Amino acid sequence: MKKLLLPLFAVALLAGCDKKAEEPAKPAAAAASYIDKIKARDKLIVGVFTDKPPFGFVNEAGRYVGFDTDIGRQFAKDLLGDENKVEFVAVEPASRIPFLQSDKVDLILANMTVTPERKEAVDFTNPNLKVAVQALVPNGSAVKNLDDLATRTTIVTTGTTADIWLTKNHPDWKLLKFEKNSESLQALSAGRGDAYAQDNLVLFSWAKQNPGYRVLEEKLGDEAPIAPAVKKGNIELRDWVNAELAKLGEEKFLLKLYDQYVRKELSDDTKPESVIVEGGKWQG
Repeated sequence: MKKLLLPLFAVALLAGCDKKAEEPAKPAAAAASYIDKIKARDKLIVGVFTDKPPFGFVNEAGRYVGFDTDIGRQFAKDLLGDENKVEFVAVEPASRIPFLQSDKVDLILANMTVTPERKEAVDFTNPNLKVAVQALVPNGSAVKNLDDLATRTTIVTTGTTADIWLTKNHPDWKLLKFEKNSESLQALSAGRGDAYAQDNLVLFSWAKQNPGYRVLEEKLGDEAPIAPAVKKGNIELRDWVNAELAKLGEEKFLLKLYDQYVRKELSDDTKPESVIVEGGKWQG
């Protein structure tokens, strides 16, 4: 009898093993969303400029301030309940995309113009500004238009739209490149180049604060949108920012920042809608 029971026990054991093997695997726990990750950290990390007034700069008290920087604080307030729950990370034009790709920041709010090349590397949200690239020269310069720069030295900041556009469209022009906007402007004032090509809003602001310079009327390329950017594929955060920009647009939030930071930097007849894109609604 014992000999008979042993085989039956073995068959039952094997059957039990087979039944266990046939049971469907339990689904893996859903990965936490990116917004949940930010909330768990209790801090929004934003890449900003520190030397590009009126958009991102450091004031005399060492505080990050400016049009872009204040948008970052508002994002932190609406996402985490406190505008101080934001960590600002200083970026340069050329480091903006690498900082996103390496997860050093959640979001870039550093005056980044939307271009086809950049759209391959990051995901842009809806725009908050519009801009064109122009060139700044001393008042006494013989340069009257862009063609005059073909035989001269043009200063650019590495990784900016001006740098990219000139490298692509005028590869034979002599470019003198610097990593920081402040370094480029210092080089122009020191006479190391004949012109400085950059976003026109920056040039208008600097020319107003530093008499003796003029902005050439001709534009390098078309007017383009400026937008916050997130890591490629981070659709959740991109969509949250778009919804946030739409909500802030109803409050005319960007107009308030324009009045606070930008209006005094431009001529009195400048229309706000020629600079800001309220609610993310780009018309171009």
